[in-house]
Amino acid sequence: MLVGYIGYYLCRKNLSAAFPLMSEDFGYTNSELGLIALSSEIVYAIGKFINGPLGDKIGGKKIFLLGMLGAIVSNVAFSFGEHLIYFVVVWSIARYFLSMGWGGLAKVIGGWYEPEKNGTVMGAISISFQFGGVIATLFAGYLVSLGLGWRAIFIYPPIVLTVILIWSFFASKDSPQDIVPGTDFGKGSGETKSLVESELQHEHAQHQPTKIIRSLLKMPIYRQLLVFSFLTTFLRSIFFFWTPKLLVDLGMGTTNAILKSALFPLLGSLGTILLGWYTDKYGKNDRAKAMWIMLTGLVVSLVWVGWLSSDLNNINKDLIVVLTGLCGFFLLGPYSMSSGSLTLDIAGAEAAGSCTGIIDGLGYLGGALAVWSAGKLSDVLGWSQVFYFLAVCAVLATLAAYFMSREFQRIAIARREHA
Repeated sequence: MLVGYIGYYLCRKNLSAAFPLMSEDFGYTNSELGLIALSSEIVYAIGKFINGPLGDKIGGKKIFLLGMLGAIVSNVAFSFGEHLIYFVVVWSIARYFLSMGWGGLAKVIGGWYEPEKNGTVMGAISISFQFGGVIATLFAGYLVSLGLGWRAIFIYPPIVLTVILIWSFFASKDSPQDIVPGTDFGKGSGETKSLVESELQHEHAQHQPTKIIRSLLKMPIYRQLLVFSFLTTFLRSIFFFWTPKLLVDLGMGTTNAILKSALFPLLGSLGTILLGWYTDKYGKNDRAKAMWIMLTGLVVSLVWVGWLSSDLNNINKDLIVVLTGLCGFFLLGPYSMSSGSLTLDIAGAEAAGSCTGIIDGLGYLGGALAVWSAGKLSDVLGWSQVFYFLAVCAVLATLAAYFMSREFQRIAIARREHA
């Protein structure tokens, strides 16, 4: 599943690498490029709402492989485009299929590992999208360095993903029961049982998405998590789509900008693994405390980038690259928690697809708003003001994590009293 989701990113992160080249070839402004990002993010969010519960119903492996196939076909189709409306429509179709991946992955992983390992396991598996972003960016940068043009960025990655699809079809299994009947990994008991699992068992709601969703939305901690996901996805989506174009606009060469933008997901991978391990070892009952502490570092980094980018005539590009990397470190760990270990803590394997579907669906509605507004704001006011605005959003995300931490502490106390 980890290798498979890295493959997903080969056919997803390539768009941001293509933005500077498409701007050169077609004369698109950041606002016009933002339309591709806006539309596809909205469709991605809708796909999350639909495909998360669908994964609970038909199985994680099936929907995971279907998403791969759709992404392959859509990427190749994108390479034949000549007009903005074509790019908007085809990339939106691609993002619908790409929305099938994480919910399928979370459901499969939830069925394979004990709840006590949620932080470490989901921290490790989350490097699939962090490290996948690194590989996708470096691969795209390599293709550009060969002078192959932007179309190659949407042809070669699908070829690689086709090989991964064939391998994943034969190698992946939904749960240990597919290999050894009677095994029971992924089931919690006592203190490690997911917050929604006992209610689902009581209502006999297994594989009934509407009852699963109703049970989730009853919980205050889940509603707080939705707010947190909205804010952190808002922030991540801007970096995801705009980092290469930002560096080009600040005076860096295209190939150099694409390659150096890989520092954001690279340091994000480190932050994700570190946070997952730390919360399993020291903060299993309150992962949100470490999350809000990390996010304070994001606030500082964003303000610093905004200050540095305010004077384009005297700009330290290397320091901005380092700071965007630190933004990845401080942001992507807490972000990955929302649809990673926190999902399994709250929903368990039984409801993982529905849980991540709602979290990511709402989050990517925020992402859709973010990617277009950032492009428009950069055209009108410049990138400096964009980063000051992001710093305000990061403060709100920090507060959201702080209030989640207080709720987790309340739940832990209630569990001890009940025991």
